[in-house]
Amino acid sequence: MTFHTVPTLSADAVADARPADAVADARRWPKILVAYRAPSHARSILEIIVTAVPLALLWAAMWASLQVGYWRTLLLAVPAAGLLVRLFIIQHDCSHGAFFRTRAANDWVGRVIGVLTLTPHDVWRRTHAIHHASSGNLDLRGIGDVDTLTVREYRARTWAGRLRYRLYRHPLVMFVLGPTYLFVVQHRLPVGLMRAGAEPWVSAMATNAGILAVATGLAWLVGLEAFLLVQAPITIIGATIGVWLFYVQHQFDETTWDKGADWSHPEAALHGSSHYDLPAPLRWFTGNIGIHHVHHLCSRIPFYRLPEVLDRHPELASIGRLTLLESLACVRLVLWDEAGRRLVSFRDAAAAA
Repeated sequence: MTFHTVPTLSADAVADARPADAVADARRWPKILVAYRAPSHARSILEIIVTAVPLALLWAAMWASLQVGYWRTLLLAVPAAGLLVRLFIIQHDCSHGAFFRTRAANDWVGRVIGVLTLTPHDVWRRTHAIHHASSGNLDLRGIGDVDTLTVREYRARTWAGRLRYRLYRHPLVMFVLGPTYLFVVQHRLPVGLMRAGAEPWVSAMATNAGILAVATGLAWLVGLEAFLLVQAPITIIGATIGVWLFYVQHQFDETTWDKGADWSHPEAALHGSSHYDLPAPLRWFTGNIGIHHVHHLCSRIPFYRLPEVLDRHPELASIGRLTLLESLACVRLVLWDEAGRRLVSFRDAAAAA
């Protein structure tokens, strides 16, 4: 999930690998988790209904509240944005082929939801697959992730290059301006797959056409001004929540990165993805995506079965655990220190230098 592409520079230092027993422990989990992959069509359809119907009702309530006071509209926008995020998690599961048993059902449900989430499904499916195949690999950064430089790479940049990276990682850009740009502007083109053939372009343009049709219909029904006053806060808040979730699931204190020969997919999944242990209401709105290490170990598990995994394998609950309060400190982690094998702040990197 990038706002732009940061080129990866080579580093002389080779990071120390985790102990062999930890790697072996990680490699046993994908085989265990296969047992939780089977979706329930009835449950999946129910999850769509209990997400989409309340979202439609809240949208109508926001429209009606415009006659009373815009502050009420903005209050209603918060749960509406939460439901939009939940729709995105359903689309996310469809991209992994996890929500229904057939590829066609997953893709077409994902494409329809993509019009509401402003995310072309087939483009997202391909770039997100790259993210899963390369997460935590220092040699394969650049598509589907938050751009992250190593300390050595940052120091090797020019003054202007450092400034650009600092601006990109500034909280105002990362969590306020960037999310809206990502979903409203960047997703209108198949960024990352511009030369990958016709499919990404068809997906992006078809999604754009669907967005235009839905927006035009709603603007005709309620008026352009009312449509923008209702939809804009839902989109902005939902985009910000989505980017924040994606950020803290990999940019946290105990995460791990390795170079090619030392990188292991199960190890990166188990220890490079957090368990964002949110309060129960927030877990519902975010579709259990906080159980992210389990998701990366076996991405075909439907989101409604992820808590089942923790119930039956409680030893997974403490790995990479991150509370809501603890997650706020992750904002300062911006550079990977290969020598210390941890994410550090700009201040930490400067002090070490």
